[in-house]
Amino acid sequence: MSKENVEQQVARLIRPEIRELTAYSVPDATGFVKLDAMENPWPWPGELRQAWFDALRDVTLNRYPDPGARKLIPVLREAMGVPEGAALLLGNGSDELIQMIMMVVSGSSRCVMAPEPGFVMYRMIATFVGMRYVGVPLREDFSLDGPAMLESIEQHRPAVIFLAYPNNPTGNLFDERVMRQIIEAAPGVVVVDEAYHAFAEASFMDALGEYPNLLVMRTLSKQGLAGLRLGMLAGAESWIREVDKVRLPYNINTLTQASAEFALRNRERLETQAAQIRTQRKWLAEELAAMEGIQPFPSRANFILFRTPNGKAGVIFQRLLDRRILIKNLDSTGGVLRDCLRVTVGAPEENRVFLRALEAVRTGS
Repeated sequence: MSKENVEQQVARLIRPEIRELTAYSVPDATGFVKLDAMENPWPWPGELRQAWFDALRDVTLNRYPDPGARKLIPVLREAMGVPEGAALLLGNGSDELIQMIMMVVSGSSRCVMAPEPGFVMYRMIATFVGMRYVGVPLREDFSLDGPAMLESIEQHRPAVIFLAYPNNPTGNLFDERVMRQIIEAAPGVVVVDEAYHAFAEASFMDALGEYPNLLVMRTLSKQGLAGLRLGMLAGAESWIREVDKVRLPYNINTLTQASAEFALRNRERLETQAAQIRTQRKWLAEELAAMEGIQPFPSRANFILFRTPNGKAGVIFQRLLDRRILIKNLDSTGGVLRDCLRVTVGAPEENRVFLRALEAVRTGS
């Protein structure tokens, strides 16, 4: 088959909305101060790393992993404070859980709803599964527009609503009262995405018993375990049972299960690092606020969104890249993110390097 014929076949068989997408891209950060992906900056110390190696020594790789993760689940329940009556489901990161949720409620006449700007995968995965996506704009201060959300719920009757708590990429916690109004008004399921729970010091986990249509989703990626790709979904057994039906067999591999169990049994280290990140976040925000023309926004995550002078975001981003510092450019998103950049809270020295570089490129020195 000629190349031209292959292209024609692709155009004929691939859904138009998929062909219009751009694949999720991750830049090569080799040699950079990497502050673009909300990762924990610290690896495990040597003694803990050796204990981890010891824990993996007897893991058998010639057998399929336990599909129910029976050793990991109880440890995860305790570490995450999952209420006794709630069921639990694991995914290959939050992304797989988002996909599974949408798959079980998908239908050509059904829609997914989320505030915008928000996590890009809500919109992308809705497209993957053939669902209509409805984004409801946040207010200029990044707060939830309660009346607009409730009006959209009444108009579109979404099968699933995603509420990130705190929100990505803005970093703020939405008003709890407004979120509860949305949960109560929703005709379908509401997923509170708590990817940054370790830094937020706020959660809807305890509200699971109050709302039968509430699911709480978390990930271990932001706590220093991004390489494991482990997410969890908690909620009523009725919901979890149905979502579990579309889970691919053995989706959580043996090494991930053993490593996550080890990490959570030694979670004091993760909790200490989260506290250090919260301290660095406060300091970094204060330093950014002291720079002329730079406006950082309040954050309860492990990153800070900040606004640059009008029309300067792209230039500042590129000049930081030239200095081998990688952050996230959100200016092209437009709207309330116009002129905005986002920086992950790194280790103290990484944060100092970033601030020195930002000051230099801001002043042209």
